[in-house]
Amino acid sequence: MVSKKDSNKARLQRHKRVRAKISGTAERPRLDVYRSAKNIYAQVIDDVAGVTLVSASTAEKDFTEYGGNKEAAKKIGMLVAERCKAKGIENVVFDRGGYLYHGRVKELAEGAREGGLQF
Repeated sequence: MVSKKDSNKARLQRHKRVRAKISGTAERPRLDVYRSAKNIYAQVIDDVAGVTLVSASTAEKDFTEYGGNKEAAKKIGMLVAERCKAKGIENVVFDRGGYLYHGRVKELAEGAREGGLQF
């Protein structure tokens, strides 16, 4: 019998491999992306202190549009960049969370760049 590979398990292994190499600091926190079927989430994390500094997602009450497309991901990227600017954060390390840098993950990153964040 052929068994189907668990794609989320493979994603978590890729994420763990990347996280061994990158870490967020107070000067340059980590912009982490989580993507579900209907929503996309972004957090800016200081790994040294273990604190989430800024977060934005399509699941928030203020966000009324559908969250599972590229336009929504770009808006979330711009929103997280705006919230980072308000806290004085300009440079971040981008963590794609084990996902391919394509589609919604790429649009979120481009939206964050347009909002003024530097990777």
